[in-house]
Amino acid sequence: MKELIKDAEIFAIGGLSYGAIEIMWRHYTHWTMVITGGVCFYTLYKLSKGKEKMPILKKCLLGSAVITTAEFLTGIIVNMIFDMKVWDYSGLPLNLFGQVCLFYSFLWALLAIPIDAICKALRERLEA
Repeated sequence: MKELIKDAEIFAIGGLSYGAIEIMWRHYTHWTMVITGGVCFYTLYKLSKGKEKMPILKKCLLGSAVITTAEFLTGIIVNMIFDMKVWDYSGLPLNLFGQVCLFYSFLWALLAIPIDAICKALRERLEA
């Protein structure tokens, strides 16, 4: 039960943090983005364990890959299947079906830097 609570806390931190970032960036968010943010942060938290010495560039590429993949899968479901119109990158260059694009993949790589630091601090607090 203790592990489940810890996992829920990690998920909530990621989801609420991403929702807040999106509100600052776009001035609104969508509940599906809170869930996606939680999934991404939880995944990166779990993947970062034991990788403290991994070069930051590799961590950025890993973070971008995880977040871009989650964004693409979420976009296929919420935007293309359910037509919720949460976002549309079709006007941006180098996009894939309007769901992901190189520009945001680059931003996700940059976001991986503070995510890595937060994961480290959380791990020290939660697993001490």
